[in-house]
This record gives sequence, structure tokens and C-alpha cells, in this order.
Amino acid sequence: MKYLNNILKRSSTRIGFIGLLTACFWLKTMLAYIVDFRLGISNPFQFLIVLINPLATTVLLLGIALYFKKARYFYPIAIIIDIANTVLLYLNVIYFREFTDFMTVSTMTGYSKVNQGLSGSSLALTNIHDVLYWLDLVIIISLLLARKIKIDKHPLNKRVGLAVTSASILFFVFNLTLGEMDRPQLLTRTFDRTYIVKYLGIDAFTVYDGLKSQHNNDLRATATKSELAKVKQFTDNHYAKPNSKYYGIAKGKNVIVLHLESFQQFLIGQKINGQEVTPFLNKLYKSQSSYSFKNFFHQVGQGKTSDAENMMETSTYGLPQGSLFAQLGSDNTFQAAPAILNQRAGYSSAVFHGNIASFWNRNNVYKNLGYQYFFDASYYDTTGDRSLGYGLKDKLLFRDSVPYFENLQQPFYAKYITVTNHFPYDLDKEDTNFKTTNTGDSAVDNYFLTAHYLDQSIREFYSYLKKTGMLKNSVIVLYGDHYGISNSENKSLAKALGKDPDKWNDFDNASMQRVPYIINIPGQTNGRIFDEYAGEIDALPTLMHLLGISSKRYIQFGTDVFSKQHDQLVAFRNKDWVSPKYTSIDGTVYDSASGKEIVNPSKAQTKLFKANDAKVDNELNLSDSLNEKNLLRFYHPKGFKNINPSDFNYANGLSKERKIEKELGNKSTSLFSENGNKSTLSDYVTNAPEVSHKTTDSNRIKITNPDANNESTH
Repeated sequence: MKYLNNILKRSSTRIGFIGLLTACFWLKTMLAYIVDFRLGISNPFQFLIVLINPLATTVLLLGIALYFKKARYFYPIAIIIDIANTVLLYLNVIYFREFTDFMTVSTMTGYSKVNQGLSGSSLALTNIHDVLYWLDLVIIISLLLARKIKIDKHPLNKRVGLAVTSASILFFVFNLTLGEMDRPQLLTRTFDRTYIVKYLGIDAFTVYDGLKSQHNNDLRATATKSELAKVKQFTDNHYAKPNSKYYGIAKGKNVIVLHLESFQQFLIGQKINGQEVTPFLNKLYKSQSSYSFKNFFHQVGQGKTSDAENMMETSTYGLPQGSLFAQLGSDNTFQAAPAILNQRAGYSSAVFHGNIASFWNRNNVYKNLGYQYFFDASYYDTTGDRSLGYGLKDKLLFRDSVPYFENLQQPFYAKYITVTNHFPYDLDKEDTNFKTTNTGDSAVDNYFLTAHYLDQSIREFYSYLKKTGMLKNSVIVLYGDHYGISNSENKSLAKALGKDPDKWNDFDNASMQRVPYIINIPGQTNGRIFDEYAGEIDALPTLMHLLGISSKRYIQFGTDVFSKQHDQLVAFRNKDWVSPKYTSIDGTVYDSASGKEIVNPSKAQTKLFKANDAKVDNELNLSDSLNEKNLLRFYHPKGFKNINPSDFNYANGLSKERKIEKELGNKSTSLFSENGNKSTLSDYVTNAPEVSHKTTDSNRIKITNPDANNESTH
């Protein structure tokens, strides 16, 4: 009690109060460092740096309050600064649990464009100990209100504030020096945000990242056409000419892209309790009409799903920080699949997605990509139990899209973005009877449930396509967009896969970044499972060549996976890489076949590793330059007309489709027209129980269509 009274007495002075807030925030930061973050502390010196790195910036920020003489300003300002700093820390905790990464300024500034639907996920990411991040604030404010901590009305000389500021800056320089001793050129050659946090702390990382972001914005404003030359030279040299065996085998066919949310390759063929998790996809994967790839990797960064979409449809990489869609997508120039196929082969285009249009800024980006229609959540009944946190359940998405799908003019490029297999993998009990694992990790156990549900959804959709005759006229591309089980949960997953969690390492984590890539062309009989290594960046040139459209004139970083010149070095967004022979993770190289670390590489191997590092670094940097500086605005490939986003409006899509059908008359090529102007909805069979449920006033997502108010202008 005497000790507590002594603390309260010291805290009743302004310096003591700042000291109390600093101590409490230091403790919270240590909690985050030790319990929630994985900073890779490998020696006592690094541990010492971690112990001191929150102090300088915390004192520097809280010290601002010391410049205010009046108590009615000093205390509120100190508390507000402490709350803001705690919010920043806690947001990084939540973000790290999902992405195993730290929030960048780009991510923060783009948050309003991705936050819809995140609330459910964020809640699932909370832990019981999270109360400790906020408990000190509640106690301190309560003690102030109860006057246990007395208000110090004696103003401090400004020199005290200056002294505190100067001391904190000097201490930060000392901290930075220690960091440079352990990690030379810390701020100039860092490739992992974890290093900055480990050596300098969250606050310093945020400022550092903000300065880098501003620098990028300045580069974008001053970019010139001449900067495009290096990019064009690389993509020209990197181009892989098509394989005549496959070129044009799907010419004129409809393209249906099935975006499998969070779906990883290990699910293919996986059995749980004797049951196949994905029986239909397993069959499709092995079909003689499918070209399937067992070494296909996602390459997303912080943009996750939006990064995957960007790579699949533009063959350029996402950004090193944040989401290209959310940060730059509204203004960037793209030369993407919907526009290319429309201009080269007369394809119409549409996206079907049961979440709100503004998620990942899609309502703006899709216009720049050249999509003619975007059927978002506002087009569907998402009330009651029809939707989950990220949108309409998959079985309902496919079924309820029929009226929009059947009115598309053929040939078309149509993309379905599924959502049910999304973290935290919630599913209503009536939607599944699959018996899953019991690992003790709910994310892992539920992952198999939602993956099985997704498989059933695709089987139902395929049955509809076959019944209506659309299957034989289409090429269906199925791909997993990114990992579903994060690295932090892979050891729990190891149990379900029959592997030893204690032997799980970084190579195993890299191997888990495989996702399915299946190109199904009904009618073909020479399909097989390919061993070639490839990534999402390779999808667009591959698809174009299958359709008989050359990709040579466009700036694309990927290569046709069927080409004999296909580049099998797959770059990850963090500059790690995988290839058929070797895998490089955080500078450690493994044998790709055995998974064993290359401890003593030969001179030839060392030379190869350095060459691969340099190539990956160069390729990513060139793509970043292209996107961050919007260099495609300077490039005009033959026959390509730049997209004017104002030409598109996504409100009243069905009425627009029907208007075109009416104008075309007998020349209309839509499924609806071919079916004698009758709907094919009755051909769709689903066992989704929600179909018979009544519409309610409740909704798990907020439904808006940003274009609804602009419809009169189009």
C-alpha cells in the first residue's frame, strides 16, 4: 500500500505523470513484442534493443504535453497522445495476427476502402489478454477523476519540455546506433518491416514508412515517359513465345474465372476422417480436360485478394506496401484482361461478388480495368443468414447470379469472387455436415468446413453450366488467391496434415504458399498435371495465348506457363523466391526437392543464388516503378485504346444487359436469348437451405452501390 501511495504521489506531478504513462505504454509494448509479434530476436544484444526501443519515441510524443502550461490542456493532451499511441499499437497487433506483418501508412490511409466486412474478422482476431492493452488507460483516467492522482497546477518552464524533447531525440539516436551496429544500413537496405520494428519500435516504423510513402507520391508526380524504357526492355526480353500445341485451343470461348478465396493447394486430395475435403475439385484437377499445376504459387503482399486480382488480370505485381487497388487503383492506367479481350476479340465482361462494391476500392478499379458490369452485394438478397461477414454465401452467389450471367453477350469474360472460405471461416450449422479436425485451433478446424462448402458450390455451378450448354462453350479458370492458414497457425495445421509441428520450418511455410491453378477446357483430352513452377503473375499471358491472342505487345511481367521459354523463377512480394531446384527464404536457401538447407553452397550455387536475388529484386522494382509512377499512361500498344472509367456505371446492370439484347434482336448471343428469351434459373439446382428462407430486415453486411446516385449521367 505504501508503494502504491508513493506511485500516486509521484504521478501527481507533471513529470511523474508523463513517467507513469511512459512506463505503462512500455509494458504494453513489451506485451505485444513477446506475446503477439514475432520479431525474430536471436541474441541478447537484440533483446536489449527491443527492451529500450519504445522509450525514446514514447517520451518524445508524450513530452509534447509539457509545452502546455495550463493543467486543463496538459492532462487531456497527454491522455489523448497515449490513447492514440495505444490505438496504433493495438491495430498492429490485430493486423499482425492476420497478416504476420505490420500496418503501413498506405494500409492505414486505404483502410476506409477495405474496412467493410473486416469487423467480424477483427473480432475473431482478439484474445483475452487484449484487455491489458487498455486497462492502464481506464485505471489512470479513473484515478484522475477520483483525484487519487492529483492535478498539478504548477506550470513547468518551457526549458523542461525542451530538455525532455532533446533527451528523447538523443536517446533515439543512441537506439538507432545500436540498431546499426547489429544490422548495418538498417534504414537503407531493409526488406522486411519486422527489422524496423525490432530495432526502432512501432512509432519509428510508422514515421519511416510515412516518409517513404510521401517519397513515392513525389516520384509519381514527377514521372516521365522516358522512365518506361527500362520496364519495356525487361518485359520484351522476358517475353516467352507461345507453344503452338496450346496456342488458340480455346479461341472464341467464354472465359469464366472462379476466384477461390483463401484456398491452398494442400486441400486438393486432402482427406479428413476418411472424407475428401474437396471431392469435386479433386476430380476436376485430375480431369483430362484440365491443365492443372501443382507448383503454382500465390504472390500477394499486403493487398491480399486485390493483389491476386491485379496479377491475374494485368500481369504486374502488387505494391510493396498496402494495396494497389486501394491506394492507386482509382487513378492508375491499366491494360487488363477485360479491356484487352474486349478490344481484341469483342468480349463483354462482368464480375459477380456478394460483398459491397467499395471493398478494396473495386467500384473504381474495375472501371479502370475495363469491366462493363459489376454485380456487387446490392444486386443480391443478403439478408438474414444468406450472408456472412464478407458477403453472400457462395452457393447463393452462383445461383442468384444466374439472371445477370445469362444475359451477358457471348463471348464473355466473367469472374466470380467467392467469400465463404474467408477467415475466420464461419459457417452456419445448417450449411454443412462435414466432420472436420479437432486440432484445438478453430481457424484450422473451420477451414476444412468452409473449403468443403466451396467445393459443393462449384459442383452445383458446373452442373448448371452443363445443363444449359454453357460448359462446352467455355474455358473455366480456377485459382486460389492466397493462403488461408497463416504462418502463425501452420504448426496447428501440421497436426491435421500428419506432420511433426516441432520440425516445421520456414521452408514448410514457403511450400504452403502453393495454391490451385486449374484451366479446364471441356472437350480437350490432353489435359494433365504439370510440374512447372509458376505464379499468379503468369496467368494473363497464359490465358491470352490459349485464346489465340498474342501478349507480346503488352507490358506483362509473367510468362506463358505452356511456353518452352517460361520463366520458372517465382518471386514473392517480400523478395523471397522459389524455383524447381532451390527456394530462398529470408536469405536462407533450401533444396526445393528435399527441403534441406544449403549450408555450404558451391561457387556455382552462390553465383546462381545472387543472380536470382538480383533478378527478383529488379523485376519487383520495375513493376513498382510502373505502378507507383503510373507509367502505363505513357504506353500505347498497337490497337489498344485507353480506358475511360467514366464510360462505365455499375448501377442497374440487368436493365442495361436487357437493353442490349433488345437492340441486337436476333443477333443477341446471350444465353437468355439462345434459350428463347426464357430464364435458365430453373436449371440451377442447389441444396442451400437459405433459398427457402424469407427475406428479413437484418443484414450481416451494409449494402450500398456507389454508382446508384450517378446513374442519371450514364
